[in-house]
Parts: sequence; C-alpha cells; structure tokens
Amino acid sequence: MESRVGIESVSLTNKKIILGVTGGIAAYKAAELCRLLVKAGADVQVAMTMAAQQFVTPLTFQALSGKPVLTSMRDAASGDGMAHIHLSRDADLLLVAPASADFMARLAQGRADDLLTTLCLARTCRLAIAPAMNREMWAATATQRNLTQLHADGLSVLGPAAGEQACGEVGLGRMLEPADILNALPGMLGLGALAGKRVLITAGSTFEAIDPVRGLTNLSSGKMGYAVAQAAAEAGAEVCLVSGPTCLPTPVGVRRIDVMGATDMQKAVMAELPADVFISVAAVADYRVASRAKQKIKKSTDSLTLQLVANPDILAEVAALPDPPFCVGFAAETERLAEYAEAKRTRKKLPLLAGNLAQDTLGQDTAELVLFDDRGQHPLPRANKLTQARHLIRHLATLLN
Repeated sequence: MESRVGIESVSLTNKKIILGVTGGIAAYKAAELCRLLVKAGADVQVAMTMAAQQFVTPLTFQALSGKPVLTSMRDAASGDGMAHIHLSRDADLLLVAPASADFMARLAQGRADDLLTTLCLARTCRLAIAPAMNREMWAATATQRNLTQLHADGLSVLGPAAGEQACGEVGLGRMLEPADILNALPGMLGLGALAGKRVLITAGSTFEAIDPVRGLTNLSSGKMGYAVAQAAAEAGAEVCLVSGPTCLPTPVGVRRIDVMGATDMQKAVMAELPADVFISVAAVADYRVASRAKQKIKKSTDSLTLQLVANPDILAEVAALPDPPFCVGFAAETERLAEYAEAKRTRKKLPLLAGNLAQDTLGQDTAELVLFDDRGQHPLPRANKLTQARHLIRHLATLLN
C-alpha cells in the first residue's frame, strides 16, 4: 500500500506518547500501532478502557510497550495515586486509537468516569483520536455533532477511512491503518522538515461549465496533488488543499476546500494567502466558455460553436505578488519535457518545478518526475506517487531552508 512507504524513516525518538485504547474490533490494530510507535523510538504508555480489554488483553500491550498497562484509576503508577494527573505532564501526545462512538460522546461531554476520559480531561499535552465504528454510527447526527464539538475543542481527528468493515458493511468508519497514523505523527509533534510552515496546495482538475449539465475538464485524477498534500502534512506543515472535483479522500491532517472552476480555485487560493509555500499541482483548464448557458443546450444536427476565453494563471499570479510564497509548479507535457518545463519555470520565475510526461502519469498510481531548479535537473525514478511526493517535499525543504 502507498501509505506504508516511508515508515522506516519515521523517528519519534525521545517522544512520550500515551496510547489510549477503547472497545471495538479495531483494537487489534492498536497493537500493531503500539509496535510501530516503539519501533520508531517512542516511549509508549498504554491505557485501556474496560471494553477494550474484551478485545485485546493488557498483557499484549505490556509485551509490546515494555510497560505495565493502565486500566483503572486505582493503578499505582505514582506514589500519591494521582497517575491520571501526572501522566500527561511530561507526555508529548495522548493518542486514542481506536476511539469508539461512545468514547467520542463522553469526550465531547467532558466526562471523567474512567481512567482514559479522566486522562483526556486532565491532560496538558496534545490530544488526537482515530475514530473507528460502523458506517451508520459514524454518519449519525449525534456522532457528527460530537465530532464538531471535538474539533472546536482543539482535538486532532485522524480519519476515519472508508472500506469494508468487520460487520460486513462497506463505508466510512474504519480506523486508519497503523502505518497511516504513524506517518501523521511527526508533523503533529513538530518534528518534520516543514514544521511551522503554512503550505497551500492545489490539486485535481477544474470543471468549466458549458450549461447546467455539461462542462470542459481534463483527465487529471488529483492523485499527485493529494500525495503532495499528505507528504507536506507528514513533514509538519499546516496544509490547506484547494481541490477540484475528485472522489479521493482528504489526507490525514489536511484542511480541504472544494472548488469547481478555475475562477473558483483562484478566489480560494488568494483568500488563503499568505502562505510560506504554494504548490500548484492542479491541472487548471486554460479556457472557459465566455457565456454559460442557463438551460441545457438541446441536441440538434447543427454544429455548435463555443466561444472560449482564457482562464486566470493562478501560479503566475501568486508568483508575481510583491512578497510571494516559495512557489512550486508542475508541468505535464507530452513531448520535449526538459525544454518546456524549464521554459515554464523561467517564465514564471519559480524556484522549483516538477515535470512529467502526461501520457505516463495521468490516472496512474505511479509517476516518473524530474525536478527543475536553479542547480539543474534532478530525475526521480518511477515510483508510487506518495513516494515521489515525499522526495519533492524533502527537496523543497532543502531549498526553502
């Protein structure tokens, strides 16, 4: 899976993490997550609810973390019996994975009726949850209301993912894979190469309406832009993704704004500035119809002529600002890649541009990129798009810093 690429490079050395486990079949994933956290160098203390112990035993987590598991307010982890107070004081993160619908409800209400909810209420460190539940439970009005409250309270919510569930149904509600959660943590803990930076990214195609049911668009899937957004978030940046129409899920830790046409994307981008970095990955339509028909154009045997006008060049506009962000462009060509890509970079005065041959990339899960900067060309051999995105972000961070 793409999300598993790069796990070996994640380092959480000297970071203290409290891993909370609540009841649900996804608790088995928490065991793998615990293993990965320890492997990444984290000091992990596990706390389990009573319901969680019905799915995975505390002994399992003790073996994986190397520490006795906390299951009760009466656990003598500190001499004064105040473990629920002291535990978070030197912790870097309290991570609850899985977080059940019941736990989210109690958290939103500020309940403190067991060890884990008390830890959350008394914490001084950052709190993140990885929800896991049936798709109908996730979609329920009460759960979404609780989610809104948790967001307002400043919690980080990782997931959930969509897919087949233990109950046999398919939909949104699966806990993120442990590898995906692990990859999100360095950025959350301020460890990445872009920590403290604000990154604005465009992705996907644009849709230029001809009439209420038809439009001009292109074959861009958005996969590369979404991979770049994920890689930037993993690197510690605050990421805003302005996206054209796509069915892709929003990367973990990324704020997404949906748009349709090029002018919509332009307005969204300009409204999100200033930023430290602007990465233009979207395949923005060069033209739109001069006048959109208010009603559906009826089919006839006559030919149809559409008058097209030029769309704004969003990247050029941002790069030409008096105090522009570090701008990164993408060039999808069908021939003479080096010549056309470098010409585009020079014309728009970009410090970095990624080029590729469109026929080898569009709609695919892999890509072969060439990075162009003031030092020359830097070819990246074919790999999945998330791997390429991570290479791009590392290169960008080197130039930026």
